[in-house]
Amino acid sequence: MIFISKWFCHYNLTKIDFKFSRRRAFAVIMSNLYNELKNEWSKHAPNLAHCSHLLDGFKLELVRSNFGTIQVQSSSKQKDQLIKSREMLEIAVEHSITIRDYAAFERYMAQLNTYYYDYDKYLESSKHMHKFMGLNLLYMLATNRIADFHIELERLPSALLLHDNFINPVLALENYYMEGRYNKILQAKKSMPSEIYSNFMDMLVNTAREEIASCMEKSYLKMAHKQAAQRLGLRPGSKELLELAKSRQWHLDEEGNYDYAGLHTRPSEKVPAKDIATHNLTYAQELEKIV
Repeated sequence: MIFISKWFCHYNLTKIDFKFSRRRAFAVIMSNLYNELKNEWSKHAPNLAHCSHLLDGFKLELVRSNFGTIQVQSSSKQKDQLIKSREMLEIAVEHSITIRDYAAFERYMAQLNTYYYDYDKYLESSKHMHKFMGLNLLYMLATNRIADFHIELERLPSALLLHDNFINPVLALENYYMEGRYNKILQAKKSMPSEIYSNFMDMLVNTAREEIASCMEKSYLKMAHKQAAQRLGLRPGSKELLELAKSRQWHLDEEGNYDYAGLHTRPSEKVPAKDIATHNLTYAQELEKIV
């Protein structure tokens, strides 16, 4: 019995030592990934393919080691690990925007919100937090997810909405969009608080131009080529204008005007009166059977 108890104690100690050694190994791997990714991303022209490879390794180790999971009694070492995980996710968000992988952006942003909202009691706020919150709001606005946009707003304090330099401009854009002041959206592209916002601003500007084009079609029978370009915030004869006109089937008439009259006509639809009468009589017969 004594031998068995000694063996059992030795087995448990060995198991505990293995567990801690494995945690240390994971911590070293994550630390190396963090340093390499941060150094690469800080370059003027980072290698995007190499960053993608490092982020793939980061996601794998994050799942294996519970590296981003808070413990009840968190130590300073674990807080440092959580801060590194948060910074890597912030880099991942910027990387996904740079390579235009918006599905990855949504995944990384959902993970990052855990650090911003759920771990705020354990960690100091990130100095980039408001920038990424504003970026997430702008993405929802650019993709016309207005309900999700307002749900995210409900999570933010009112003081932040009114005075923050990253979030307040996005709120102004939402007001312009809701009020139909699309020309203000076109002008606001140059005054965004960060360069990383420009990608989503391009998406929002394209959405605004589509709305302006739709309003022009419904309000005018025809419009001069130069005037249409001015309304859309484009140069006459530019590639963007030609592509928009082609996608919306705008055609120039002999006077050089876009003719919208043909867009208003709808093909006549024949009403199948005989079929409707037959269905109604059938329903009446079935009701009589029920009664």
